[in-house]
Amino acid sequence: MRTPRRLQAAAVAAVVPLTLLAACEPGAEAKTGAASAGALDRFYDQKPAFEACEPPPTPGAAEPLKPWPGAKFECARLKVPLNYEEPDGKTASTAVFRVAARGGKPTGSLLLNPGGPGFPGTSLAPQAAAAWASSPITESFDLVGFDPRGVGKSTPALDCYTDAEREDDAMIASFDSGADDWNEQETKQLYEQCAERSGGADALAHVGTRDVARDMDVLREVLGDDKLTFAGTSYGTRLGAVYAEMFPAKVRALVLDAAFDPLKGSRQRRLEQASGLQRSFEQMAAFCSTQADCPLGTDPKRATEVFQKLAQPLVDKPIPAGKGRELTFIKAVSGVTTGLYTKSTWPMIIKGIAGLRDGRGDTLIALRDIIHERASDGTYSNALEATIGINCLDEERNNPAAETALKRDFIKAAPYADTGRPITEARDGCEHWPVQPTLGYPYATGIKGLPDTLTVSTTGDPVTPYEGGVSLAKTLGGSLLTVEGNQHGAALARNSCINDALSDYLIRLRTPGDGARCTL
Repeated sequence: MRTPRRLQAAAVAAVVPLTLLAACEPGAEAKTGAASAGALDRFYDQKPAFEACEPPPTPGAAEPLKPWPGAKFECARLKVPLNYEEPDGKTASTAVFRVAARGGKPTGSLLLNPGGPGFPGTSLAPQAAAAWASSPITESFDLVGFDPRGVGKSTPALDCYTDAEREDDAMIASFDSGADDWNEQETKQLYEQCAERSGGADALAHVGTRDVARDMDVLREVLGDDKLTFAGTSYGTRLGAVYAEMFPAKVRALVLDAAFDPLKGSRQRRLEQASGLQRSFEQMAAFCSTQADCPLGTDPKRATEVFQKLAQPLVDKPIPAGKGRELTFIKAVSGVTTGLYTKSTWPMIIKGIAGLRDGRGDTLIALRDIIHERASDGTYSNALEATIGINCLDEERNNPAAETALKRDFIKAAPYADTGRPITEARDGCEHWPVQPTLGYPYATGIKGLPDTLTVSTTGDPVTPYEGGVSLAKTLGGSLLTVEGNQHGAALARNSCINDALSDYLIRLRTPGDGARCTL
């Protein structure tokens, strides 16, 4: 299928994990669904064969992480129903990566999700092990990362574009695209491409968060845990909250870091994300103005305008970016956006914008490659393509008028990402998906019998606002740890205050008191 080249303002369709830089008892019918009692037993009773393996490569790292001498890595695959309403039908295969606990006698397994949606958990496990290498957490728990259905090494894997199409700025979402948008035929073509390359329509119909939560319950049982211990970042907080809604009696502990607000719909969250990124851009510009030869100038109030003048010409005339590549407008804004996720990468943004000013795109394209998970050989992971399919089942779907209004408001809220071209009509890339979204808004409300949870929320998070964490903690009736800082997510920040709070909760089930705070 042909994929026309399109302009895209910023690759913020997925929430990139910081590491690259959640009368029968409630939940029982979620296990059985419409299937007869015991129809899922063959999945819950399976015993996957864990074998020694090497950790997957970490994006941007020269070699795989080795968290401590003698760390034991194991891989396995979990079989789950593709459609839980038809447990005797097609199956899916979930890739699982385990870092064995340092203590030798673990309390159980700590399941991990890095966010996105669409980023693989198998690569998060060794990163978490490295971040917590001296923490009691790695003495008490096996760290278990898994690639949610459709993601990474799990099968069927979501695949919508070739590597060449990704390099040619294939669109990932409509609300953040540029002046030349999807038309109805192209959204139909998007669905057809995704279905053809991902294993058919069935694969695209069963990749939502509620499907993954069911997989996670199967994994919990297979690992031998009576109850789930889970830590999720960003989108991972949605997964954890939905699991709590579906299986409240099976929850032991949930760490929910950089929360999606369960009470807010897609439009409101996306516009809050745009505002947060713009705020982070302006904070970066203020920092830049104190440095010698700041490419954005000495007046932070004019920084967006200065950046637009540097970046918008790339719409028509890309610049060299090394190794035969070119920095387009899309790639430039995507690179800046990636760097806005944490204050520690602001200097790299500034270096990249200085390069843009001087006609060089190497630094910004390197930043962009992080969120796109592009390897040095030019191949791309399917993370952002998985984002498309998962969001089509999780997010609220818009008609053209609503999508166009969202896009215009998104650019107003994040003008650093503006192409400078008029916005005519935008279309929801999911409009031809043959199934309706399955998540529902609000979600995870009114849960009874749920133990205390721990939400970690950072005051200056540019992507998932602090208030979203406050809302999630309140909605779940759980505890809140406030972190003073400017970055997306804090659980793996190697901060002693945060680590102590996480250890107390995960190991002893002791949550911090009201008003608990840490500072990055």
